Amino acid sequence: MSFASETKNELARIEPEKKCCMLAEISGFLRVAGSVGLMGFGKFKIIITTDNPAVARHYKKLIQDYFGIETKLEIGEGKAIGKNRGSKKFSYSITIDADNLSEQILRETGILLIREGNNYISDGIYSDIVRTKCCKKAYLRGVFMGAGTMSDPEKGYDLEFVLDSATMAADLKKIINSFVDLSCKVAQRRGKHVVYMKKADYISDMLAIMGASSQVFSMEETRIKKEMISSAKRMSNCDSANMDRSIEASMKHIEAIKKIERTAGLSGLPDALREAAELRLEHPDISIAALGELCNPPLKKSGINKRLIKIEEIASKL
Repeated sequence: MSFASETKNELARIEPEKKCCMLAEISGFLRVAGSVGLMGFGKFKIIITTDNPAVARHYKKLIQDYFGIETKLEIGEGKAIGKNRGSKKFSYSITIDADNLSEQILRETGILLIREGNNYISDGIYSDIVRTKCCKKAYLRGVFMGAGTMSDPEKGYDLEFVLDSATMAADLKKIINSFVDLSCKVAQRRGKHVVYMKKADYISDMLAIMGASSQVFSMEETRIKKEMISSAKRMSNCDSANMDRSIEASMKHIEAIKKIERTAGLSGLPDALREAAELRLEHPDISIAALGELCNPPLKKSGINKRLIKIEEIASKL
């Protein structure tokens, strides 16, 4: 199961306590997952569709609890596409007809409005539905369960709301950005309007705002694991680079010492330089700091390094 599906399953287990939050969540889900049809005589029919059975059961119950109506849940079958091509894919539809207060539901959720005496379907977010912070959270939860998706944190960080309306995208962006330290952007993609965020901190905060606390912990655990692996790789690369530089320096020292040995001989060097040269020949694979500790008396890294540099200068003049 994908991380997005697991997130929706967790959100579907949340039962809003306040009536205002119940309505806000229904409104958000209905806005992005519902379609409205005319049945004649000015009556409406609502069909809400999802491919997640837990989400379908959740909203069937939520609509029943809030509006006091029984809805019909139907299961449809189709073919999956992409990686799961050839396998079965199910869709779950909740139908609300005129006898089940469909028009009243559309009006109360702010979807069916009146302008100049005529009904019209709005394409944005009805402001009265999201006046309080708790209702904004509930609305975001509904929109995510209806039109949200996100990548697995193991692979990357990307949370999106894929919407049909530019007005809805702009309104949703405004709600998300009303939360402190939270920001999202809007882009057009294949005729859709996508509200998205790609920063891990924003996505983690968004999950927390919607109420997916278990998924927040799962994501943070993944982030910590990835950061530890990345840090270990950096340290390993750093150690390798330091080792390469140490070996390269040692080879230069030995080359200079052997040149002096072949030409003038090491006996002509001052005692301090001769000691450093002989120690380097005896211990070609140790660091400069370790080499300094073998001197009598022991030298710091800077001290032994100065002697080796002096040896290289003498060799360069021969």
